[in-house]
Amino acid sequence: MAQTRSLTPDGARADAHIAVDNPATGEVVGHVADASAQGVAQVVARARQAQPGWAELSARSRAEFFTRGRQWLLTHRQEIIDSIVAENGKTEEDAIVEIVYCVSAFAYWAKRARHYLADTKIRSLSPFVLGRSMYTRRVPLGVVGVIGPWNNPLINSFGDAIPALAAGNAVVLKPSEYTPLTALLMEKMTRECGWPKDVFQVVTGAGATGQALVDAADFVMFTGSTKTGRAVAARAGERLIPCSLELGGKDALIVLADASLERAVNVTLHGALCNGGQMCTSVERVYVEEPVYDAFVARLRQRFEEVTSGRPAGLGSTDVGAMTFPPQMLIVEDHVKDAVTRGARVLVGGHAAPGPGRFFEPTLLVDVDHTMKCMREETFGPTLPVMKVASAEEAVRLVNDSSYGLQASIISSNMKRARHLAERLEAGCVTINDAQTNYMAFGLPMGGWKESGLGVRHGAEGIRKYTRLQAVSVNRFPMRRDLHMIPFDPSAYRSILRLVDLMYGNRLRRRNK
Repeated sequence: MAQTRSLTPDGARADAHIAVDNPATGEVVGHVADASAQGVAQVVARARQAQPGWAELSARSRAEFFTRGRQWLLTHRQEIIDSIVAENGKTEEDAIVEIVYCVSAFAYWAKRARHYLADTKIRSLSPFVLGRSMYTRRVPLGVVGVIGPWNNPLINSFGDAIPALAAGNAVVLKPSEYTPLTALLMEKMTRECGWPKDVFQVVTGAGATGQALVDAADFVMFTGSTKTGRAVAARAGERLIPCSLELGGKDALIVLADASLERAVNVTLHGALCNGGQMCTSVERVYVEEPVYDAFVARLRQRFEEVTSGRPAGLGSTDVGAMTFPPQMLIVEDHVKDAVTRGARVLVGGHAAPGPGRFFEPTLLVDVDHTMKCMREETFGPTLPVMKVASAEEAVRLVNDSSYGLQASIISSNMKRARHLAERLEAGCVTINDAQTNYMAFGLPMGGWKESGLGVRHGAEGIRKYTRLQAVSVNRFPMRRDLHMIPFDPSAYRSILRLVDLMYGNRLRRRNK
């Protein structure tokens, strides 16, 4: 499945290309251009020319293009699945999740964008603005630069472009250089569906290409590491442009003594191992109350031993795919080694798998504590440390003992208690008796606290962030001169004070009584 993507002749160095490999086999599956800063600037310039016409369309008209895109995704789903599996190494099931997400996103934003971006009437009781009609309106920012990660070539790349487009922006997407091919399919989709030219474009390349996009766009949506996110935020700050960042996570799951153990094990297993654990929202640490710890670990161990790992070859062929990013293998190995050195036990797995491709065995660790990297640093792989705690109070304290705050989960049969504990967790998203499912709830904001990022996806703020807010005040019945205007009239200001006292003072005195 070799693909070669080039920018305009002067937009990318003719001899600068990046090979894309299949992490499960090591085979090269395509080549893409390594765009220069000049090339990125030219793409953004074309997007900026196209954006006003796109913004002038009604939300309903833009929704019609989304409908075409949705149908294209469904018609070409196997082609997209094959692309994701080939460049990412994930299972076909995990690839299907990405398609379901984007199809749903097209439908959701087509329906809700108009509501979320509607003008809002404003009321004020100030005597200086009596009689005015006031409202706020949402204005597209212009060109949104989306910089996507390698772990989800569709969800966290094109998925972020959809609400930005729905808000009337043009979008330039820079996918990870490790997984750029699926993004190019989305550019193909827009052409074949008759979208306006240059409203959505893809630039491929390594880190310098991403830096050039940050330097040229009007807004940056970045998903990736906290380290790189800091650099993006700093540069955006220098340019005084807004940005939204979804960064690292060390997502925790608490199993309370009253939990259904079967549900707890199933949620934990899937939350830790789906997409090979290569998700910012993966369950990366588990705290289990002491009364059910032994039973939980015994069941979880059995399930880990049943998990298959290997090269994807169609539905049902494997549970855990390859490690997409080569340096991530070293991090996973280091975290396991560090844990064992400090006293942890490996119940299942613990090693890189032999043979072609990049695979790490699904790994279950116990006897862990917070001195270990596996409990404090983002691992981003198919490993899971489980820690025994004396109480829910200890679990909450340990969950919050982290520089990250993206997601957390609680498994319990007592909803009142679970909700109370959830409200004490320092995380942007909390699920009860679930893990990660909230990501498919487009009406529910999803964003991190602490070093897990800035801003949110989804919900009203997930699309409003791609707009500027403009306030409009209309004096429908203007007089030649207002009472408060220069030259000042003492009697006018005495009247203003009497009016303020009438509006606020008597009410305040009655309240104080």
